[in-house]
Amino acid sequence: MVARPVVHGPSTTIGQLRAFFADEHVHMALLADGGKLLGTVERADLARASSDETLAREVAKLAGRTIGPDVPMQEALAAMRRTGRRRFAVTSDTALLGLLCLKASGDGFCSDEDVDARSEQPL
Repeated sequence: MVARPVVHGPSTTIGQLRAFFADEHVHMALLADGGKLLGTVERADLARASSDETLAREVAKLAGRTIGPDVPMQEALAAMRRTGRRRFAVTSDTALLGLLCLKASGDGFCSDEDVDARSEQPL
């Protein structure tokens, strides 16, 4: 699990998320306020916005995009494969704990170290 995911605030706009999704490694944006997860946005959700000025929370979803911290990894992996998702926000009640990220290879999960190493690579 990535314990230090990028988090966007409640006033984040669709335009800001379009820029965030320019990175091909990004699959989900997390919207939170004071540690509380407000919603998640995936690339496909952006199409539902009327303009770049639209608040991202207007297209954000929680259902089917979160997982609890006590779910065994094999169950999480099975859920990802069943739903075709590579990301789940990890929550306890409404508190955002992190982001579970399936690696592109499908044979492991991303860590904070993986994310840090990728961000240090030249473009």
